[in-house]
Amino acid sequence: MMDGRSFSLGKTRNIGVMAHIDAGKTTVTERILFYTGRTHRMGEVHDGAATMDWMEQEQERGITITSAATTAEWRDHRVNIIDTPGHVDFTIEVERSLRVLDGAVAVFCAVGGVEPQSETVWKQADRYGVPRVAFINKMDRVGADFFRVIEMMQSRLGARPVALQLPIGSEDTFDGIVDLIEKRAVRWDTESLGADYTEIDIPSAMVDQVDMYREELLEAAAEQNEALMDRYFAGEEIAPDEIRSALRKATLAGDLVPVLCGSALKNIGVQRVLDSVLHYLPSPVDVPAMQAQDALTDETVSRAASDNEPFAALAFKIMADPHVGKLAFLRVYSGSMGTGDFGYNARTRSKERVGRLLQMHANKREELKRVYAGDIVAVVGLKGVLTGDTLSDPGEPVVLESMHVPDPVLKIAIEPKTKADRDRLGNALARLAEEDPTFQVSSDEESGQTLISGMGELHLEVLVERMRREFKVDANSGAPQVSYRETFRKATRAEARFVRQTGGRGQFGHVILEVEPQSPGGGFEFVDETTGGAIPKEFIHSVERGIAEALAQGILAGYPVVDLKVRLVDGSYHEVDSSDVAFHIAGSMAIKVAAGQAGVMLLEPMMDVEVIAPEQYLGAVIGDLSSRRGQITETDTRSASVQAIKSLVPLAEMFGYVRELRSMTQGRATYSMELDSYREVPQAIAEELINGPVAQDA
Repeated sequence: MMDGRSFSLGKTRNIGVMAHIDAGKTTVTERILFYTGRTHRMGEVHDGAATMDWMEQEQERGITITSAATTAEWRDHRVNIIDTPGHVDFTIEVERSLRVLDGAVAVFCAVGGVEPQSETVWKQADRYGVPRVAFINKMDRVGADFFRVIEMMQSRLGARPVALQLPIGSEDTFDGIVDLIEKRAVRWDTESLGADYTEIDIPSAMVDQVDMYREELLEAAAEQNEALMDRYFAGEEIAPDEIRSALRKATLAGDLVPVLCGSALKNIGVQRVLDSVLHYLPSPVDVPAMQAQDALTDETVSRAASDNEPFAALAFKIMADPHVGKLAFLRVYSGSMGTGDFGYNARTRSKERVGRLLQMHANKREELKRVYAGDIVAVVGLKGVLTGDTLSDPGEPVVLESMHVPDPVLKIAIEPKTKADRDRLGNALARLAEEDPTFQVSSDEESGQTLISGMGELHLEVLVERMRREFKVDANSGAPQVSYRETFRKATRAEARFVRQTGGRGQFGHVILEVEPQSPGGGFEFVDETTGGAIPKEFIHSVERGIAEALAQGILAGYPVVDLKVRLVDGSYHEVDSSDVAFHIAGSMAIKVAAGQAGVMLLEPMMDVEVIAPEQYLGAVIGDLSSRRGQITETDTRSASVQAIKSLVPLAEMFGYVRELRSMTQGRATYSMELDSYREVPQAIAEELINGPVAQDA
């Protein structure tokens, strides 16, 4: 059991490894664990033996589903690493990891370059202001092109990549890198699995290229410092440590992205990635103090990364562990906490006692007595904590900014096979929903069926499989159904009066609303603009609740109404007859009147689909996407014989696409898709949905 701070805050790094599916994130992490001495053999994803992919399904499918946390040591630093999934169905795992990380290693495939989910995770990192270094992996693969990936980072991500290394050769001739800062070439030893490497002179054929890229590197470094700029223009020699210091400043500010290259599978270049994490990514003290809300006064307060500040931590992941029960993963932002201490949860307004504190290594664990600012740990014994909750000092309770949780786009009906399964189903669904905020459970009032909603077919498939394996629940699942939305066509003003007189005390509520559609993603916004006490303050919330409930139930076809701003501008009340119920009903009536006046349209999720296919199948793929109501947005030549086709396709048309694509291209094409936006459903299809939703075939 460990006690006391073993590493200073300045020598701690909290990083994530992020990328598109199949770019090699987990392989990179496996190599990091091997070289830092955390594991004594290398697990391979394709053998189903990766340390970080410890869930049975991860090993079978060769993908990462949950973000696994681990701790390693490198050159007198502690590096806390979170390996995140690349598949868009598990986007919440990336989102919650980035929320609590200080820096990230973005892994790109040297062949595929910047792929759709690379763009998604990049935008997520932008949202949280996470500094990054880039590692261009798979330089040994056919079609690898280091310089093309750098160009794609500029054009697709709007980033400013700065090469710190150049590859020696590519594809089957790739066998090392040139370090542009040290001006030395490095080759890795295959006998020691890349643990040993030697520095050699730069190959003569590369000297001009190295000089050109080193000038770019020096220019980027000199921009950060006037004195350095003067010396650079004077032609003076700039020491490697000075270059790194300037690049670190620019990386932390988000002005540039240092780029490295290698092949994790061939054990080339991974140690330099670790070095770059120490050189260029922030420690907790380099990150601005966290902003929080005082749980008692709602005032904004800050929590700096210091053991002497009041304790504050964010729960970024809940996990059901078969051995110890519920595990809550915490990022500690300030202060310290020991076993047996109490933390305050502002959401539940209750104190939680900390049971055991665990340092996680994938699914293995090491007990701690105390945790400190900057730590990422798992806690046993927190009963009421959910993803996004803040745990803080009961004497100075705060709420840290939570994380963005996307809405699910797909749902399926689920039915237990036996009575015993029915009894276990409720518990399994509750536990899974507790772990995953993008997984939602509801019931269909008409059929009485249980519906589960998620981010895609794979997401729900994995969750149903987890129910079977982990919770021993056998269930039949129905065909997937799209989560449509509704919205208003135009702005309008509406009035409703609810009056009921039935002898004795009656009911009276009168409201006037102004309603206007918001831009996509704007959500529901309610604003009270009444003046002069037209409606007493105690009834305002009832009006809002009545409107929100009516919108949640839908107007046209029972789908939630979104992207709407509602202003309560006027109304009236009765001294005796007005009540919460009356204004609740008046609010609901008024929004329905507004819907009738403004007109309501159905929206469907449109997916950004990218297909990578050999050139001879280009016509067939485009024709098929067009037949699915798809709009081709871009075609791009990836190599001499491979094309990338980007398109926008309704989710309703994409069920079972993987089977169609395989048969159309003899199994040689791959595709990825993610939610782009919600768009209006064509009239004929909308009528079919309104007159009775038709389940799509899986």
